[in-house]
Amino acid sequence: MTTLETTGRTATALRPASGLLLASQLVFNIGFYAVVPFLALVMTRDFGLAATAVGIVLGARVFSQQGLFLVGGMITDRWGARRAMLAGCLVRVSGYLTLAMAGSFPLFLLGAVLTGMGGALFSPALESLVGKAEERRRSTGGKAPALFALLAICGEIGAVAGPLLGALLLGVSFTWAALAGAVVFTVMAGVLWHSLPAEEPRHSPAMQKPATPLRPAARQAAAPQSTERAERAEKADGSDGSGGFDGTEGSGGSGGSERSGRTGRTEGTAAMLRDRRFVAFAALYGVNLLAYNQLYFGLPVELARNDAGPEVLAGLFAVASLLTVALQWPISRLTARIGAGRALTAGFILKGLAFGSMAVLAQVPAAGTMQLLPPLLLVVGLCLGHMCIGPVAMPLVLDFARGRRTGIYYGLLASMGGCAVLLGNIVLGPLYAGVSQPGPDAAWPWVLLAALTVLPAVGLPRLLPTKT
Repeated sequence: MTTLETTGRTATALRPASGLLLASQLVFNIGFYAVVPFLALVMTRDFGLAATAVGIVLGARVFSQQGLFLVGGMITDRWGARRAMLAGCLVRVSGYLTLAMAGSFPLFLLGAVLTGMGGALFSPALESLVGKAEERRRSTGGKAPALFALLAICGEIGAVAGPLLGALLLGVSFTWAALAGAVVFTVMAGVLWHSLPAEEPRHSPAMQKPATPLRPAARQAAAPQSTERAERAEKADGSDGSGGFDGTEGSGGSGGSERSGRTGRTEGTAAMLRDRRFVAFAALYGVNLLAYNQLYFGLPVELARNDAGPEVLAGLFAVASLLTVALQWPISRLTARIGAGRALTAGFILKGLAFGSMAVLAQVPAAGTMQLLPPLLLVVGLCLGHMCIGPVAMPLVLDFARGRRTGIYYGLLASMGGCAVLLGNIVLGPLYAGVSQPGPDAAWPWVLLAALTVLPAVGLPRLLPTKT
């Protein structure tokens, strides 16, 4: 066997299988949905917290996760995906243990923040690995659906099981639900520790192994289509462009230094921030997360208005997940045919219609099963819109990055969403306080949300990455 063949096989072996990445998303969502969707109900029903306090806790959780994705992306690029994902699991375990002991606003806030920080470490690393796998799929002309669509489907399967597990344990106590979530992430950390390939840290190029003469040849043999793109990435990032996905060390060269590594990372971040089109795209895309987050804030408020319990909330989350599992694939194929711009517009229009229906129906008293019509319409509209938006927007990040490391790009996209949720929930909290009874005041939060969806529906198609 030649050295070239050995190098190629080693690089392939060090790439985590797509199945492992998709399974990680599934288990991650089981642990998440077993606890987080019930926070609003628990804080209001069991501990008597006001809607504004609940909005702050939920907003802080989302901000500490999505708002810190940029930091998480930078950590992923610095530590490698394996270390970032393991750290994320352990931090989330600490958050769930804090929530298990919580009985007051400060502890709920601390637990929510720790839970979010765990996600900020885990998710950018996972998305970066999936992004690299998606690039390989594109380069080989694969006909399978985009991995981001499969990622959404696996996540939603977990989102079916999670609320059912959470509702079952909530019948005992919220403490048991939080402890179960901690156990899920502890087990997950162990599996990832044994299954993900070890990576060399990329924060010190001087410590990396010198490049061998055969490595460029091996890379060219493995992916001849991407050689020119990889070279552009090396110049832009000051790295070998591997992004750590295949677990191999950066070439660095015998003259590599700590200073050159820092310069490469700084230039990569600066290049992203200078891309005004991407920054504007990320800012408008933040409305997507604010809208979807109403499943955890606005939906429980609506159910509380109708005196519905956690089993109804779990059932609605199951409906949301089953819709996604059944329709994400065909919707992804449809959006691929109509184009990214039209798909993004359609997705935000669907979310706007969901909020518009809530604005109308929140003013009308309902009885019996008709009380479930508004929240059901909200769930269906938000899910259909999300299915149109997410799998379209995520691959666009690869086009914005143009071969640079994608961790910071996904990080900024999520960070903008986290800021939108934190600020939005602070504004929406007092407005939701008027939703306790049907009437004109109950419509205002939904009117505001519907108006916000107009901005990305119109603006995002004008900000798509230019082809080069």
